[in-house]
Amino acid sequence: MARIAIGGFQHETNTFAPTKAGYEAFARGGGWPALVSGPALFDAVAGINLSIAGFIEAARAAGHDLVPTTWAAASPSAEVTDDAFDRIVALIIDGLRAALADGPLDAVYLCLHGAMVTESHEDGEGETLRRVRAVIGSDIPLVASLDLHGNITRACFDAATMMVAYKTYPHIDMADTGRRTAALLDKILVEGKPFKSFRQLDFLIPLSWQCTMMEPSGPIYDRLTALETGGVWSASYLPGFPAADIADCGPTVLAYGTTQADADRAADAVCADVAGLEAAFAGKIYDPDEAVAEALRLSAGASRPVVIADTQDNPGAGGNSDTTGMLRALVAAGAERAAIGLMIDPAAAEAAHAAGVGASITVRLGGHSGIPGDAPFEATFVVEALHDGNTTGTGPFYRNARMRLGPSACLRIGGVRIALASRKVQMADQALYRFVGIEPTEQAILVNKSSVHFRADFTPIAHAILVAAAPGPMVADPAKLPWSRLRPGVRLSPMGPTWKGRAGAL
Repeated sequence: MARIAIGGFQHETNTFAPTKAGYEAFARGGGWPALVSGPALFDAVAGINLSIAGFIEAARAAGHDLVPTTWAAASPSAEVTDDAFDRIVALIIDGLRAALADGPLDAVYLCLHGAMVTESHEDGEGETLRRVRAVIGSDIPLVASLDLHGNITRACFDAATMMVAYKTYPHIDMADTGRRTAALLDKILVEGKPFKSFRQLDFLIPLSWQCTMMEPSGPIYDRLTALETGGVWSASYLPGFPAADIADCGPTVLAYGTTQADADRAADAVCADVAGLEAAFAGKIYDPDEAVAEALRLSAGASRPVVIADTQDNPGAGGNSDTTGMLRALVAAGAERAAIGLMIDPAAAEAAHAAGVGASITVRLGGHSGIPGDAPFEATFVVEALHDGNTTGTGPFYRNARMRLGPSACLRIGGVRIALASRKVQMADQALYRFVGIEPTEQAILVNKSSVHFRADFTPIAHAILVAAAPGPMVADPAKLPWSRLRPGVRLSPMGPTWKGRAGAL
């Protein structure tokens, strides 16, 4: 039996997004459990598809004594404020010091993301691990689970004994990743620390084509998993989060083995596999009007909905989930049996609740984030349903996640229904339509403010899936972002232009 301190701190940072994450964003938690310290952490994450939940389950089954520190997560946005970062890391550090005061620790596990940027640190996870190491020393094993979208730096990699990333996008294996991390920590405790290998690739991969439910990403992970035999303990391929203007943005490969040769062999094999498929990381992206026209064509006579990803306003990638480009396109085309969600607008939700079900309200809906090319959509809507916003995820990604979305409603304009809420969460679960009375399976067209996570719950009901680029902060093609701090020599999209640095531009 080992004594293991555990904690978690997660944020995916889009440095091009309009809103930063302050302490209150972590206190609320978004779609994930709110900030919590001490033994209450166990109940807060229990049964949820999170790595920390899977780690707790597996470590307890192995008989280990777990000492909780702090868990915190917030919806993706622009940078984490220094105040929030310092306060939350301090809570984790205080928990570690208290644990050490009660006796020695055999290991530390942290549930991290890998793409956190703060106001003062490009590598939030690396700085977190540095501060943890300053307390626990260099000898205690320090392991971490990571999101597949991590932008991992050499400093972050060096600070951890082992880091293990998801293998699916949509992330249906988050809890499973925690279980894998627990098993690998057991191996470390018995056999000692593994040898490590770190690689960075030199091109950015758009989010929409990182999906593991299709080629080329799915087969890459199948081949990666096949490498994890014999002397190879673990291999992780992280295609990166291509909306973080930091030097180390981009794909990485992490490998661990019995010998340095084992780790290097696995890392080199995965890098060669990904590099050889660079040209395949692309696909058709529609503008809003094209997407709606194609959806209307495909839905004619179909028994299941056509789903459109409003990928550039994905709140799971830093968007505020309030841009109106896709809503305008639906209304302009006279779409029937269409729904869009989630639209986040607290003032509109308040107006709907004040008016009541059946009333008509005239509001300036959405468009409040200052996104170029976007504006509020002023119109008269019928209030069809009201809800307090407390709901629970039912799909593979948000399974059992307890959401607190604030005053919510279903609004209708013509044949278009809007799932409206006051606090943002990615439209990655059918429950996020149903809680305001919209049955997704009965719609001809669904517009989801999501890039890929929606596919886990919506692919089984979809006749077809399209990707659209309406104005929003999660630019679908990273070559179109205004880079300034990315390291020179990185191609800004698959087979795309090479970034030469701020002075040389492209």
